[in-house]
Amino acid sequence: MNISDTEIAWSILQKAGYSRTHELPEVLQTLPNKKEKAEQTIWNRLKHLTALKKRCQKHKPLLKIGVLGCMAERLKTKLLEQEKLVDVLAGPDAYRDLPRLLSLGYRGQRASNVLLSLEETYADVMPVHQTPEGHSAFVSIMRGCDNMCSYCIVPFTRGRERSRPLSSILEEVRMLSDQGVKEVTLLGQNVNSYRDFSEQHFICSEGSTQLSRGFKTVYRTKQGGLLFSDLLDKVSQIDPDMRIRFTSPHPKDFPDEVLQLIQERRNICKQIHLPAQSGSSRVLHAMRRGYTREAYLDLVENIREIIPGVNLSSDFITGFCGETEEDHQETLSLVREVGYNVGFLFAYSMRKKTHAYHRLQDDVPAPVKQRRLEELISVFREEAAKVNMALIGSTQLVLVEGESKRSSEELCGRNDGNVKVVFPKTDLPIQPEKPQMVPITSGDYVLVKVNYGQHDNKIELIWLCLLSLVVNPAAGF
Repeated sequence: MNISDTEIAWSILQKAGYSRTHELPEVLQTLPNKKEKAEQTIWNRLKHLTALKKRCQKHKPLLKIGVLGCMAERLKTKLLEQEKLVDVLAGPDAYRDLPRLLSLGYRGQRASNVLLSLEETYADVMPVHQTPEGHSAFVSIMRGCDNMCSYCIVPFTRGRERSRPLSSILEEVRMLSDQGVKEVTLLGQNVNSYRDFSEQHFICSEGSTQLSRGFKTVYRTKQGGLLFSDLLDKVSQIDPDMRIRFTSPHPKDFPDEVLQLIQERRNICKQIHLPAQSGSSRVLHAMRRGYTREAYLDLVENIREIIPGVNLSSDFITGFCGETEEDHQETLSLVREVGYNVGFLFAYSMRKKTHAYHRLQDDVPAPVKQRRLEELISVFREEAAKVNMALIGSTQLVLVEGESKRSSEELCGRNDGNVKVVFPKTDLPIQPEKPQMVPITSGDYVLVKVNYGQHDNKIELIWLCLLSLVVNPAAGF
């Protein structure tokens, strides 16, 4: 989401006459945009930039420092008035105002706009995509969130949920396809609750809540409009050779229509992010997630029945308010029962403004949180190894991303299930019957046979060392 926001901000700044530099001594303003978990890094960075600004004041008097996004909205007073580390602050709904804010900054004023909007989606702003090697891109389809999970700050820093018009999304995806982009990830805080009411002739026939079985919400669900399944259908038809992914969804919004579409369309990746957060129904209730452990497992079973071979990833928080050792063990058992191949695991850190901050007690000691997190990581690695090692002996279609970080003699990419693959750098024939050879480049699709698997030191993936390349197929699935 922060990458996408940065691309939107640069589009607005570019139209206002600004250019971008990667060399700090030449920069006129630097705009950090980070998530909560990196907050201390940002404070350190701001102090470093402030010191640089003072040193450069004589020969570069226009050097200005700004902060964008959620942190700007949440810590306005501290950033501007107490620490006095920044000249410009822009919240996630105020990027259009950046040129004005910067002009005020150049006049010596501290400028800010952190107002949240009920309508802003930046639908008419075509982002300046900074895609690695040009093969993949993020496309924002909605902003904000209505779920109000008790641990989450997003509804208070990014505002209420609102969806970008379908026509704007399709225009951006077509543009990316024309540029040769081979993979698009649809982005939203609750991406699969997408509803577009801007085109009245598109109305959901049943007008229902579309909630998965056994799930509920704390807000009144919307009715009518274009649903996520409609969006996914139309996006996947733009370019059959472009892979489509989406993140981050909520388990409650996986009706069978979405799952069947994923199964039917060859270019919609058979990999679903399914954030669980906890394996304990008691903790899930405290988190206000709207489902029980049993409902979550029923959904997993339904997904695997409709999409055989699907890869699942998840988010988990350890040490949430009131979590007992029994609750923790239930989380470990859920991980073992489901078997994810990718995981994002965190120890709980309370945020101001949240429901938990006002109503619950952060009563799990930090050492206990850390110990539980380490145990969760260990179990997750064990189960991910089983899932990914099952690929040995199979042939996988891999979208090449570029050189492997391990060696310049190897390339890396990802398969449909978002498993990272490393294989030898080599040339391949243009066609099987012709001798002319060409190098494999970023954005190519190659078929690889998995002969050997080995754990990497990151919990979210298994490196697959591929000892034989099968063929370089024409783009397609």
